[in-house]
Amino acid sequence: MVGLFGGSFDPIHHGHLIVARIAAEELGLGQVRFMPARAQPLKAGRHGAGAAQRAAMVELAIAGEPGFALEPIELGREGYSYTVDTLRALREREPGLDPVLLLGMDAAADLPRWKESAAVLDLARVAVFARPGSPVLDVPGIWRVVDVPALEISATELRRRAAAGRSIRYWVPDAVADYVATHGLYRDGDG
Repeated sequence: MVGLFGGSFDPIHHGHLIVARIAAEELGLGQVRFMPARAQPLKAGRHGAGAAQRAAMVELAIAGEPGFALEPIELGREGYSYTVDTLRALREREPGLDPVLLLGMDAAADLPRWKESAAVLDLARVAVFARPGSPVLDVPGIWRVVDVPALEISATELRRRAAAGRSIRYWVPDAVADYVATHGLYRDGDG
């Protein structure tokens, strides 16, 4: 089984990496692929870094980490990144793929409103990250729930810190903090 962990990763941070590692261990995943979205329909125009920059940060964050990989499939497509389209393209490219879609609780709650949500559930198993004290989800089609620690790290807050000239070191891998500083990302004040 291969875990597919999509998102903006704007920027990728330790919270993303920790929950991915826990999911890999708990679900017995052979690999977790981080899939930065080129353009998410629910975040149109709100990315602080470009798609290529977000992919570069993911690569830096996971470098040398066994079982973690960058999945660039959404980066090469124009328009919005819809999960159903991504899953179909991956299945076409890799017919034997056994995907597990890794979702946070908020994304899973919105699953019924996703484009062709029934097809998403046919194309992949869905595992949801649950933090302590999170309400139990009543969303049909959830395969597994993975308990993860409550880590209060927000990419929005990291962008605000960087925009204010404050350090994001320790919230993100050092290589990502260096990349953000070197490229002057998020300095325009957009959160």
